[in-house]
Amino acid sequence: MRRPLAILAGVLLTGALTLPASAADGDEDFTIKDPRITESSGLAASRQHPGIYWTHNDQDTGAFLYAVDSRTGETVATITMTGVGTPRDVEAISMGPDNQLYVGDIGDNDGVQWPYVWVYRLPEPKTLKDQAIRATQYVVKYSDGTRDAESLVVHPKTGRVYIIDKQEDGGHLYEGPAELSASGTNVFKPAVPVDMWATDAAFSPDGKTLAVRGYFGGVAYDWNGGKLKRLERISVPLGQGESASYSTDGTKLMLGSEGAGSSVVANDAPGDTGPSDSSSGGGGSASSDDGGDNGRTGDLKVGAIAVVVACVVVFGLRRLLRRG
Repeated sequence: MRRPLAILAGVLLTGALTLPASAADGDEDFTIKDPRITESSGLAASRQHPGIYWTHNDQDTGAFLYAVDSRTGETVATITMTGVGTPRDVEAISMGPDNQLYVGDIGDNDGVQWPYVWVYRLPEPKTLKDQAIRATQYVVKYSDGTRDAESLVVHPKTGRVYIIDKQEDGGHLYEGPAELSASGTNVFKPAVPVDMWATDAAFSPDGKTLAVRGYFGGVAYDWNGGKLKRLERISVPLGQGESASYSTDGTKLMLGSEGAGSSVVANDAPGDTGPSDSSSGGGGSASSDDGGDNGRTGDLKVGAIAVVVACVVVFGLRRLLRRG
């Protein structure tokens, strides 16, 4: 029986090793299947739950966020934000430091010019289930008057919040205070121009690259300490493109659109897709700060799991045969 056992173990091990390393990483195309999500306007990759993306409608029946499993396209949790007013036009969501979700109620549906807009902050739940979570609501004004915006990003290292206004001829990156205040008005000031009719934006996980997308294209910038340096153009899928997020490992730029049953397309991240090189000043968007090879790490994880599975099966069969 030893030879058949060895053959079986080999087959099991080979099968386990051929499993795609990215199956649970959330860096592949997927379709949002929840019929409630008809106007997905923002996208943010979870750091605590591999393969999960947070999204929302720009107008909804309540202050809802949806956790979508990219492996199935199904919603696995619905969050109701409490402690906030009735949302007007929620256009963006971004993951900040310490697993804090930031939601931008910053649009101007029907052309309404609001004297102020809102940003909500709440902790990402450790358990994915339908639940209510209290959010902090921040009042935001622009130093140069009202404007439409659909892009909100939070720097993954500093936690500073930025908004990009939506202008057909290109807008500006607006910088918020170093820390938002829940008791007063937070004034956002224009910092640098952005060459895009922006519908969403996203920081790479290492904070070195800012990707800005529109309906017909996008631009990747070297963050350069907030003094943006243009890197390259970004191709976007056809359709009403409304959302963008990096995958958790930074290897893919996930681009979503509005509409029922909308798709999210995974494009290779702009810039260097290899391990981070601390000696270069570029925005290596594909790797995290530790400079590790994410693809190799994923393969090692799959390999380790495969070995454990094979060992368990072999030992189990041996015990059964001995008993027989």
